[in-house]
Parts: sequence; structure tokens; C-alpha cells
Amino acid sequence: MRVLVTGAAGSIGRVAVLGLTARGHEVVALDRVPEPDGHEGRFHTADCADPDAVAAVFAEESLDAVVHLAGNPEEDALPASLTSHVVTTAAVLDAMVAHDVRRIVYASSNHAVGRTPRSELGTDLLGTDVRPRPDTFYGVAKVAAEALLSLYADRYGLDAVACRIGSFQPRPATVRQLSTWLSPDDCVRMLDAALTTTAPGYAVLYGISANTRGWWDLEPGRALGYDPRDDAEAFAAEVAPSPEDDWDAAHVGGPYATASYERPALP
Repeated sequence: MRVLVTGAAGSIGRVAVLGLTARGHEVVALDRVPEPDGHEGRFHTADCADPDAVAAVFAEESLDAVVHLAGNPEEDALPASLTSHVVTTAAVLDAMVAHDVRRIVYASSNHAVGRTPRSELGTDLLGTDVRPRPDTFYGVAKVAAEALLSLYADRYGLDAVACRIGSFQPRPATVRQLSTWLSPDDCVRMLDAALTTTAPGYAVLYGISANTRGWWDLEPGRALGYDPRDDAEAFAAEVAPSPEDDWDAAHVGGPYATASYERPALP
């Protein structure tokens, strides 16, 4: 499969490019920063918020699918967050429709439901059928981007898989991350499954490893062929407790759901 990976120079993007290539995909990379040293293969420098620049990449390349990772991973004011996550997704989707590219895998976030109190879960796992409860403007933008994917899946018959990614790290560093960790290897397994599963239509999965302490239901992902194999519990002895652990785990979004992230929507 010939796959465009946007945000290819980012932390997940670099892992995705190497991992998907190793799994037999032909990867075309795109990022708004210049090509990183040592990159092999096709690379385009363009901003996904520029629809003309995105369209030019699609016109130059013959693509089968998109893994859309581009976007600011930090909290910002609402207009900037919407541009970073919704406008970029719209530009990619319009180019897909124009060039008959039928599948997109989108890096959504656990922060789309991050305001969900842990106390409401009890012993249950958080499914993908709950209402959106974003914890920040970043989370709001991810919810909006998911809605846009749903619209294009219905309107144009695209296959669109939104992956609500947890804590992507080489290894978990906090007690919360023992629940939310997504390992690099499982990230590649997740992206490959979302690219190759048969006719998913519009689907949502939680991008989390098979963590013993996990809060999210992994069955929607398994139904699409995502079989996570790593468990943060293997690193539990290396993670020191912190006074912040209790409030860090009060909501599934962790610190993003705390007052420290509260700010006006329009600066």
C-alpha cells in the first residue's frame, strides 16, 4: 500500500514511517519542517493547513491511503487548535476525494474524552460509544476532526479510522502512564491494522497498549485487527510514585482536565 504519512518528522511520525516501511508499505512523507537528516524515500515539505499545498502533493503522488498525524500536540487557543487539527484534516480529506484516495487513519486523542471522571467508570472500561467529553481546546479540536471524518465517510464513502492515542512514549514515566501508555511497537501495529482492515467505514479505536491497568476498552480496536502486545506493567517497578498521582488520575485526560489548562477560548 502506498501511504502518505503527514507529520512524518514528529515523534509518532518517525516511528510510523520506519515501522510501516518495515511492514511492506511504501511511505511518502510530509511535514511542514524540512526533511530530517537520514530520511530515506519520498519527502514533501508542506503545511497541511494550506489546501493548495496539500492538493499539489496528492497530484504528484499516486496514493492508496493517508496516515494523518500532523498537528500541534500541545494545548493552544481555540482558533489555533481548530486550524491545527480540523483545517488540516479538511485539506487532506478534500484532496483524498479529488484524487480518489479511499482510506484515512487519523491520530485523534484520549483527550477527546479526557474530561470523563475516573469515578464514573468504576470497574468498567471506557468504550468508544460514550459522548465526547474533551478536556481542552486541543480535545475539542480532536472531537471536531472526528466529526469531519464521520461526515466524509458518510458523504463520500471513505474508510476513516480515528485512533484515540494515549501516552505515546518509549516507556511509561508516571503512574498514570501505566494505564495510558502506547508503545512504539503497538503504535505501528495499530496503524497497520487500521490501514489494512476490510471496509471499516467510520470507526474509532483507543490507541493504547494492552496495559494491565488500562482504562479504555480495546475491543473496538481488536475488531479492526489491532492486537496490542505490550503492557506498561513490565515497567511498573521503575515508575516512582508522585504526590501528583491522585489528581493526575482523577480524569482520564490526566493533567489536561485540571484548572492549570483553563484559559479563554479567544485570546
